[in-house]
Amino acid sequence: MKTLLQIKDLYVNAEEKEILKGLNLTINKGEIHVIMGPNGAGKSTLANVILNNPEYTKIKGTVELEGENINSLSTDQIAKKGVFMSFQSPEEIPGISTMNFLKVAKNKMDGKPIKIFELKNMVSNYIEELNMNAKLIDRNLNVGFSGGEKKKNEILQMLVLNPKLAILDETDSGLDIDSIRTVSKGINMYKSNENAVLIITHNMKILSELKVDFVHVLINGKIVKTGTAELVKEIERDGFAKYKEASK
Repeated sequence: MKTLLQIKDLYVNAEEKEILKGLNLTINKGEIHVIMGPNGAGKSTLANVILNNPEYTKIKGTVELEGENINSLSTDQIAKKGVFMSFQSPEEIPGISTMNFLKVAKNKMDGKPIKIFELKNMVSNYIEELNMNAKLIDRNLNVGFSGGEKKKNEILQMLVLNPKLAILDETDSGLDIDSIRTVSKGINMYKSNENAVLIITHNMKILSELKVDFVHVLINGKIVKTGTAELVKEIERDGFAKYKEASK
């Protein structure tokens, strides 16, 4: 398998606080990885650091995308190279419709303009598959959307942009069971042998609809356990207590 993302011995601070403490992670093309852990373990920090959010400082270590060190690249440069991230709480952006946002983002990702009819057909098909309200596409991005609509809109963006790596940061939080199934459906529609998914979640339900390759337990800034999907069942039953104790 071809390595898509490789993180080596990563130490990261937020202001003066050390968050990640020697984290290592390898994601190959064609894989779905899940990061789980208690609040404050560093899960969202990891997602943000991959995209080089300036609120975080890399102290040591490297993040490589297809063998290229992307430590010094800006967030937009990393996005153009094929990294997508959905947000726990998607921002409302007045003044730009969802369709116009998708058009601009798609053009930037592909490096060439997409034909508007081609884009409209693509979006229309995905909206139907995701059971979204078609009228949302002409409204300002996320403005007045419900929580579920915002999360589905994130999945729509992922499908349209078709990145190499999709990082989903608690995309399933606050969703009912039907919406969780829809999000899982969108992930399965996106997944291929040429891309990969990194899911950060507290919700076991989203994983029941997916073929997960690896589950990682993140405690106190480090991955302390990696296993198969069976590890999810153990965590659901026993929680993180033994891993917290072992990490002290």
